[in-house]
Amino acid sequence: MESSGLREIFYAESVAVVGASVNETKRGYRAVATLLRDRYEGRIYPVNPKLNSVLGIKCYHDILDIPEDIDIALVTVPGEAVPEILEKCGKKNVKGAVIISGGFGELGAKGKQKEREIAATAKKYNIRIIGPNTSGMISLYNRLNLAGIPDVPKGNIALLSQSGNVALHIITEAGLRSNVGFSYYAGVGNEADIHFHEYLKYFEEDPLTKAIVMYVEGMRDGRSFLQQAYQTTRKKPIVLLKSGRSATGMRSAGSHTGSLAGISEVSRTAFRRAGIITIDNLDELFPVTETLSTLPPINRNRVAILADGGGHATVAADMLSDYGVDIPQLGEKTQQRLAEILPPNASLKNPVDVAGGTDENPSLFADCAKIILNDPSIDGLLIVGLFGGYSIRFADKLRFMEEDAAHRMGKLVKKIEKPIILQSLYALKNTHSLELLRYYGIPVYESLGIACKCVSSLSQYGEYLHHTRRRAVHFVFNWRQKAKPECNEIIKKARTEGRRALLETEAKEIIAMHKAPVSEEKIATTAEQAVKLAKQLGGKVVLKIVSKDILHKSDAGGVKVNLEKEEEIRAAFDKIISNVKEFKPDADIKGCLVSPMADKGVEIIIGTKIDDQFGPVIMVGLGGILVEVLKDVAFRVLPITKTSARSMLSDIKSAPILDGIRGEQPVDKNAIVHLLLVVSEIIESYPDIQEMDLNPVIARNDGLSIVDARIILKEEVQVNE
Repeated sequence: MESSGLREIFYAESVAVVGASVNETKRGYRAVATLLRDRYEGRIYPVNPKLNSVLGIKCYHDILDIPEDIDIALVTVPGEAVPEILEKCGKKNVKGAVIISGGFGELGAKGKQKEREIAATAKKYNIRIIGPNTSGMISLYNRLNLAGIPDVPKGNIALLSQSGNVALHIITEAGLRSNVGFSYYAGVGNEADIHFHEYLKYFEEDPLTKAIVMYVEGMRDGRSFLQQAYQTTRKKPIVLLKSGRSATGMRSAGSHTGSLAGISEVSRTAFRRAGIITIDNLDELFPVTETLSTLPPINRNRVAILADGGGHATVAADMLSDYGVDIPQLGEKTQQRLAEILPPNASLKNPVDVAGGTDENPSLFADCAKIILNDPSIDGLLIVGLFGGYSIRFADKLRFMEEDAAHRMGKLVKKIEKPIILQSLYALKNTHSLELLRYYGIPVYESLGIACKCVSSLSQYGEYLHHTRRRAVHFVFNWRQKAKPECNEIIKKARTEGRRALLETEAKEIIAMHKAPVSEEKIATTAEQAVKLAKQLGGKVVLKIVSKDILHKSDAGGVKVNLEKEEEIRAAFDKIISNVKEFKPDADIKGCLVSPMADKGVEIIIGTKIDDQFGPVIMVGLGGILVEVLKDVAFRVLPITKTSARSMLSDIKSAPILDGIRGEQPVDKNAIVHLLLVVSEIIESYPDIQEMDLNPVIARNDGLSIVDARIILKEEVQVNE
């Protein structure tokens, strides 16, 4: 297995516990106690200058005093002592350090500087760091528990978490309600050294791991994570809960795009594109992971529901439909076979309601499951109701029939490779029949909502695998720079003049050079010149203020539209200048841009911003002055392909408007896709650009018009290689 130092950590043969303690409440005590309790077979070296022994093991006063080699160090000392300890670890040739200590990047600028210093020390000595500010790590197959969590079940799920409490929640739930367990746990912490994508690569290659579950608060290198996730999800499912989904604090005064790019939509679409199953509720996180780790995916999004009551069947159908899961009608032959074993009043189409047919013989569930899953139009089955509790609800003699059904359903899933998920009112009773289902890898849930979420996740993952295997284009972030010297000169000129915002004319000039349609426009410095330019353009025109100090022209009264007569053009010019001077008396006014009035169409917005975790992202949606009210937009991490550009248009809720409604003609989607690709190319080519807004863009059936364009540069100067 290719290693980035993680194998040396997870399979360390010797551990120094720096900050060992005899106080039972301290991590330095619990670490040693846990290693002894779990019968860790490696060597344990407590380190504390004030102690001679911990739990009967010799304690060294300094890590440099230990005579043998040390693979990893668990560092539990206060944060201010960590740099010195890490320096000593380097001199001792320690391969890895798990730094529990806090007081680093999570505390602000000073803490971030301390974190950079320990990262530099680690690099100097080639030490791989988990943390700092980590809850620890566990390698179950090495009995190496440096998190102090007792009774962690061993299995094939790798757990990554930036919260010790969330990790404990997941581990506890697994121990209480499931037959699956964990191969590894890593408290990722602040990612001072080892980043999320490095864990993914290790787990992808690890034969003991079948699925990965993650709780994420923030990422240092989101783009590398997405790149790696795309490779990993082809082999193993990743289930992720991302906290901090609120857009509060994400506002940007510079552009509409900045104020709309809430963390949830950017991350959600990025994760989905990489094949990651995203979860919004903590209670669903482990069940979905358990399901994906034990069952085959649903390949074509077609599911049947088998119930012993109409109410549960109806609710389940509604929930699955809300998730976009298809519940097709069963084939005639399937219905005929079901009719042969079920009462005449049973519902046979889908959902299937046994209508009391199982009250005296619950083994019929297995017969029905076999018939349904052999239907070529069905790829997965959800069973809801009382199964597992018939011996409790009706008669104890039914227990053996339920156990027989559980055996047969477990073997059925293995044979035909189609999943069964079961929701039971008696899930918490842990009857033997339900334990048998879990033994065969069929998860059992009390909550109908959680069961339906698990079904939808199996379907989502199956759909992803199906489309990924068909795609020739790989999910890569290879920048295809096509920078043009003339555009670089425009940016350089703005920098020379101390401007971060390009003039509208400059922004449109860059867009035009990258082969996007931009109408003929010129700047007028006087009212008479505006009249002359309007005559040259012909037809109705628009006047807009041109000033480096006015970003939002409408707010300053700097836009006048539908102008045709000479007198109204003169009046509009004078009024715009007057409005802007009143709005910002010291504004540097270049004049007014005279543009042809765009034909009627659908207003859209296309924009970009720099996301803190994923880098450049692009947005498209309904535009105009109501864009921040409607917020009907779709995001993608850049760069994008033609396929992803088209999918963005499908993602916006108002997509039917683009296809034409109430007699309106459909817009030219190809033109929008082309403009999205042009914007992607521009952002790829000029790393100096912070944000870009095209709003509105008027889309019509014969093309589009870019009415307004804005480009904002980064505060620091970027070098365009």
